[in-house]
Amino acid sequence: MGALILLTALAPVSWGTTYAVTTEFLPPDRPLFTALVRALPAGLLLLALARVRPRGAWWWKSAVLGALNIGAFFPLLFLAAYRLPGGMAAVVGSVGPLFVAGLAALLLGERPTVRTLLTAVVGAFGVSLVVLEAVGALDALGVLAALASTASMSTGTVLTKRWGRPDGVGPLALTGWQLTAGGLLIAPLAVLVEGAPPALDAPAVGGYLYLALANTALAYWLWFRGIGRLTATQVTFLGPLSPLTAAVVGWAALGQALTPVQMAGMVLAFGATVVGQIGAGRGAARRVTAVKPFSSSEMTSRKDSMDVTGSALRR
Repeated sequence: MGALILLTALAPVSWGTTYAVTTEFLPPDRPLFTALVRALPAGLLLLALARVRPRGAWWWKSAVLGALNIGAFFPLLFLAAYRLPGGMAAVVGSVGPLFVAGLAALLLGERPTVRTLLTAVVGAFGVSLVVLEAVGALDALGVLAALASTASMSTGTVLTKRWGRPDGVGPLALTGWQLTAGGLLIAPLAVLVEGAPPALDAPAVGGYLYLALANTALAYWLWFRGIGRLTATQVTFLGPLSPLTAAVVGWAALGQALTPVQMAGMVLAFGATVVGQIGAGRGAARRVTAVKPFSSSEMTSRKDSMDVTGSALRR
């Protein structure tokens, strides 16, 4: 379980490098083109590797999940980042565990505990200390976009957990379906809003290759793989690792200073992530052990029944 959590955590850690790559290597003011290049090539690559197409209801399920996790999430996230000052978008996004806790209670039967809710609030507060600077009036559209992006990804996470995967289909194919569907949703919007693709130099090509392959194809495969094996609450508590990684990358690679308040926020947010994993893991274990074991008489009765059935079959 610990190895699975660590591998799943690599996804938000990778997403935390997106801001640095975008600002240092990519053309400015092309969020939709960047979202398209992240999603569609990665999705087509995974489809080619998996060589499995959706069947039956999974055509529309893949479209819904692709819209929630990719097609709507990417543009809304970029819109929020462009319209909100500093790290406000990251702060709004850090309330994702609260969204998931509510949705998981409705759709998955995972009842949130007081500990889970308090941990989510502490994590959001820690992230706010790391990324939030003094701000004036907030842009209403930016705040709505940030909330909508968080709600979109949270809903996609819970539905991915609820629907699971078709028999014989692995997380590679499921990830490819969603990335392709999301990319196809973004493509016409990118053309209508931003027009023709920009000219790309070598650093931009390298940046887009990194975003498409490591930051999207590999990271989302690890993410959806984790969703299939962990609880929805465990997965969403890994989300604060993204803004924390962005802060560390900014300090280590871009020369951005970290204040004592930011360091304290990092400790709080990381601590909330760890506590969230432990609490959610124990809750899942309690649900498993809560199943009433068979008594000795019931086991004997079941064994006798199986023996009779086996004899009948042999006859």
